[in-house]
Amino acid sequence: MRRLPIYFLIDVSESMIGDEILQVEEGIATIIQELKKDPTSIETVWISVIVFAGQAKTIIPLQEIISFYPPKFPIGSGTYLSRGLGHLMYELRKNIVKTTLEKKGDWKPIIFLFTDGVPTDNPSTAIEEWKKEWAKTANMVAISFGDENNTAILDQLTDNVLLFKNTDSTSYQQFFKWVTDSIKMSSMSIQENKTGFELADINNDTFLDPKELKNKPPIQYVDENFVVITGICQNSKRPYLIKYKKEIVESSIGYGLQTRQYRLKGSYALDHSYSELSAEDYIPKKINTEEIVGVPTCPSCGNQIALAMCTCGTIHCINTEKINSNGTISSSCPSCNMNAEYGFGDSGFDINRAQG
Repeated sequence: MRRLPIYFLIDVSESMIGDEILQVEEGIATIIQELKKDPTSIETVWISVIVFAGQAKTIIPLQEIISFYPPKFPIGSGTYLSRGLGHLMYELRKNIVKTTLEKKGDWKPIIFLFTDGVPTDNPSTAIEEWKKEWAKTANMVAISFGDENNTAILDQLTDNVLLFKNTDSTSYQQFFKWVTDSIKMSSMSIQENKTGFELADINNDTFLDPKELKNKPPIQYVDENFVVITGICQNSKRPYLIKYKKEIVESSIGYGLQTRQYRLKGSYALDHSYSELSAEDYIPKKINTEEIVGVPTCPSCGNQIALAMCTCGTIHCINTEKINSNGTISSSCPSCNMNAEYGFGDSGFDINRAQG
């Protein structure tokens, strides 16, 4: 039986941490569960999962769905679409069986690209390679999860670009049902000797037509929809992320003017796979603390403040239970081990932000 390869190319950049990545994990598990109930899909569908952030990695090699076990997704720094596409093309070259005079090869692979932010690199070279080598021999569906994601880059990859309205858990359920139905329909198309690529009907409550978006600059190298800050737990030495989401509010000076700020979404403990999937060549950009609203506790040890900065530039947590008579807190940096007194300033200060 000829295979129908399905590849999920999934953005696991810092802005996906929290509810978004959990919803994707549950969604992939639901897709597999439903496909295992479909006799046609069991016979034809093989699935692989590739993740990308600052680096790219195959976390599930191409395999038949009967033996597929849904993965946990890591998180990395940056949204390097070029590396995601490059790794995808490497996997396609390695795994896809081509048709020869002696036998029929695989059906055209279907790629579902999920991304929630604009690329933080320049993917033009990888996009040109994709259009030259794979645009006619593979089918790609690009889904933008971002509230204000720029689809101009995705439009260069495929005509099948959708903007997902990720408003609540019900929307995610409807979205992953649409992905499941599309895979089932494509598998059935093979049985009927058709194209092997069919997409289910689109629910307007789940998707927004990208053509409704206003024109935006084609490339950003930091995702401005979020501010993500990397910290180190003082006690466990584990990394963690603090995530803020952009909102537009009325300016304090009035006159109907508006300003941008970033409000706290949460803090999240990480494991060391974060460094494995993070870009090694990123030069940190700054944000002033007056632009962000909210300070979380440490997600690793529970220290009351997870946004203290050492003179070396490291963000880390501190314990506020013992305050000195002068109002400072004695603590040490988990990165450079410097002992210092930390105070509470009246004005903002610049800190490093991750790419998102």
